[in-house]
Amino acid sequence: MIGSLYAAHLASVADVWVLTRREEHARSLEQDGLRVSGKHDFTARLRATSDPGELPDVDLAIVATKATQLEQAAAALAGRLPSATVMTVQNGLGAEEIAARHGDWPIVSAVTFMSGDRHADTHVEYELDTATWLGPYAGTGTPFERVVAIERLLRAAGLEAEAFPDLLPAQWSKLIFNATVNTVSALTCLGHVELFAREEEPTDLGHLVHALMDEGMRVAAAAGVELHEDPWEMNVLAVRRGETQQSDYAHVPSMLEDVRAARPTEVDFITGALVREAERLDVEMPLHTAMYRLVKGREAAYPPGEGRAPAVAGEVKTVERSSA
Repeated sequence: MIGSLYAAHLASVADVWVLTRREEHARSLEQDGLRVSGKHDFTARLRATSDPGELPDVDLAIVATKATQLEQAAAALAGRLPSATVMTVQNGLGAEEIAARHGDWPIVSAVTFMSGDRHADTHVEYELDTATWLGPYAGTGTPFERVVAIERLLRAAGLEAEAFPDLLPAQWSKLIFNATVNTVSALTCLGHVELFAREEEPTDLGHLVHALMDEGMRVAAAAGVELHEDPWEMNVLAVRRGETQQSDYAHVPSMLEDVRAARPTEVDFITGALVREAERLDVEMPLHTAMYRLVKGREAAYPPGEGRAPAVAGEVKTVERSSA
């Protein structure tokens, strides 16, 4: 769904190809285009295929899948797109290393706060028009100038974006935010609502959210990462933004969506990554460790035959910039 938002918007300023898992999905996009409703309302015309061999060489490939599907998506691009810079847009840590195993592309790290709802193969609703943070991946020596060029491209397409010479402070801010909000949401079955920021009564959920974020910040400090933003303040602002948009709005974090659909979650890449870093740095992390185990237990409780195989594969979005 996030990949669809990138693809549709970028089609207004570039030649865009979409690589899908299903052939019928590609046919529908070719025939009907990709409609965006909500914050923006338009229909984009683009090219689509389910065959990686049909992709032309491109300037930029945006890999916008679930973290659980990244290995499969990156493998589909192996040996292809020799001129491309690859931008990974996944939750958690480690996406860049997975992509780099399948090609020697320059890699740009990115995290996004955009959100939406997928109504059909050819229709996505754009709910939160918040920024994509991006920066060069040190492991491939990507020049910062390339990151700035991608930031300009995203902005020209009507999307919010901010380039950083070093993404780690921003990446860790979102990691701690995600590790907290996603697991609390998955285990309470609540969307990201005002309760996540309320601390007036002893039983208010904000106490747990705040403590989890403080715990994550201790790990970041031990790792030598000075956070770009305070995760608690990010939480408070996100709740307020949701309240002001519409009275019945409550953002549903991706992990809650997965639990509701009995799909594997991204918890290993988000909370699991944070717990592993804490272990490596010898930092006590009892709350996140408990949340990690509880979400894994929630997955184990799925009905027989559900949640045992990867969820429906996401899409690899590839973007070829136009000469304009």
